[in-house]
Amino acid sequence: MSQILWCDNVMVDFDGFKALQGVDLMIEPNEVRFLIGPNGAGKTTILDVICGKTKATSGRVLFEEVVNLGSLQEHKIVQKGIARKFQNPSIFSQLSVFENLELSIRQKRNLTSVLFARMTGETKNHIEKVLEQIGLQDFVYKQAGELSHGQKQWLEIGMQLMQNPSLLLLDEPIAGMTGKEREKTGELMHEISASCSVLVVEHDMDFVRKYSKQVTVMHEGKILCEGNMTDVQENEHVQEVYLGRRKQTC
Repeated sequence: MSQILWCDNVMVDFDGFKALQGVDLMIEPNEVRFLIGPNGAGKTTILDVICGKTKATSGRVLFEEVVNLGSLQEHKIVQKGIARKFQNPSIFSQLSVFENLELSIRQKRNLTSVLFARMTGETKNHIEKVLEQIGLQDFVYKQAGELSHGQKQWLEIGMQLMQNPSLLLLDEPIAGMTGKEREKTGELMHEISASCSVLVVEHDMDFVRKYSKQVTVMHEGKILCEGNMTDVQENEHVQEVYLGRRKQTC
């Protein structure tokens, strides 16, 4: 099976601080991959490299096997099919839920087309589909700023889905959510994976245990181990480094 994303020996050096030290990461089509590790492990930095916010010092990031993301600007990477949701929701609070989604699909167009665009049947159907997917179909005309925290998170995920990405990057998507909101978000991520791959940075281990299939553990800018959650939890290096456990000596 071909990879949707391949990070090949990626290194990032910030004036002598090696944030990433030769990261090799492969994401398959329709995969939900969790990226975990202590603070400072390099999780957010690898997302920054993938979306073009940070340029790698060396190494390659290949998208759909042929596109070298390192040579592209951020907006070009979005156009190629990579969307990112940051930890804090970034929505247009004064606009309705519908208007937020409508504006998102128009981000690929120039200013003139945004100002004079008319709603097509295809666009309307796409918005309605995303509204149902994120569970906000009953809040179409509600002002986004009046939504609950969890609903704002789902709205921003929906805004990314409006661009029909092949890869969705989520940075701590359940931060500040209630228990029921977390469950819905976990289910939503797997539903999204039917049409695109999802790479999730998350600190909540209960959530990771419940909704992960494949987990990548990072430490000090390197990949420590990969596998399902059971394999990861039983890995001695993870127990020593990530869980703070050390081998018993006789």
